[in-house]
Amino acid sequence: MASASKNHHLAVYPGSFDPVTLGHLDVLERARTLFDEVVVAVGRNPDKPDFFPVDERVALLVPLVDEIVRRQPSGARISVATYSGLTVDFARSVGASGIIRGIRNVTDLASECQLAITNRQVAAIETVFVVTGEEYAFLSSSLIRQIAAFGGSSEKLRRFVPVSVAEAIQLKLNDPTQSISRLAIEAQSD
Repeated sequence: MASASKNHHLAVYPGSFDPVTLGHLDVLERARTLFDEVVVAVGRNPDKPDFFPVDERVALLVPLVDEIVRRQPSGARISVATYSGLTVDFARSVGASGIIRGIRNVTDLASECQLAITNRQVAAIETVFVVTGEEYAFLSSSLIRQIAAFGGSSEKLRRFVPVSVAEAIQLKLNDPTQSISRLAIEAQSD
């Protein structure tokens, strides 16, 4: 990964992306117009159990990123990486000049502002807020996991996630060894 300089602005777009949603991709497309390079940084949220392991999230993200670049070749270069630990430490390690955070609503803004101020004080890294399109203002990975757990079909999920992600979720729902499929079966029998 290239390091940032005064003439090259690299930003990190961190998240669990578990699963990646159309809202995440919307923020990424908007961020491409603001920076020279964006690293989509896939991390693990220690407060939540994984729906998809990190390597599966990356495998889902890479072709989606490639498609964005094919559709809009003039935007920032995008790469996908994984990290563990503090986002600011990862951002510094790749020479980022900024951290991208998607904002859906006022609640997001309040919590993200606190984190942005802390990141600036601790690591001297600025945060850039990118407001998602209004059609994604309600959308979150947690909501997708809930819909899937309560029996939402891949057809229903395609309104919120890329087709490849909806299909991967459906595979998990069809696998009786996955805890999510047991939740879906229980939800359908209620």
